[in-house]
Amino acid sequence: MADVILDALRHGEPVGGRRYRGYGVDDPLSEKGWRQMWQAVENADPWNRIVTSPLVRCRDFAEALGRRHGVPVQVEPDLREVGFGAWEGRTPHQVREEDPEGHAAFYRDPVRCRPAGAEDLEAFGRRVAAVYDTLATTAEREGERVLMVVHAGVIRAMVGHVLQAPPAAWYRVQVDHAAITRFCRSGGIDRLLFHNRLRLE
Repeated sequence: MADVILDALRHGEPVGGRRYRGYGVDDPLSEKGWRQMWQAVENADPWNRIVTSPLVRCRDFAEALGRRHGVPVQVEPDLREVGFGAWEGRTPHQVREEDPEGHAAFYRDPVRCRPAGAEDLEAFGRRVAAVYDTLATTAEREGERVLMVVHAGVIRAMVGHVLQAPPAAWYRVQVDHAAITRFCRSGGIDRLLFHNRLRLE
């Protein structure tokens, strides 16, 4: 059975710049964010299906790309970003200024040192892994090439799932705006082909 490709594209820069956005903040893409995403995929081979987070910073581009290429777009609620609780909508600078110890603890141990009210990281990983496995299984059966338009946290969770890396290590993975991570599946086995590429050639 031939390899099937699953590409994960992070959304571009949203309006408002850098801040903690989980599923509680739904800022649209900025003009720069739209440019970043079109540039990332302008030379890409076509996909058979596009699957997107329901949040507008992902969904708006996914739907525009689908219209451009005549590709069906599926909205998948469980591909929404991890919930950041009390940090939602705040900049890293604001959080560091108000709670330097809590901010540092989060990056040392993001599993046990969550922001107040944040989604459990292991539960988040399970919901993302379940979607990834379903999409990969279907893609392999149907011979599909799939694009997933998602978030940094979702891509980290997918990388962790495929590499069997624990959630405590996920925030060591950098994911840039409009960067692409490519997975493939063959014979039920997943591999990471590349990560954080800013343009498909």
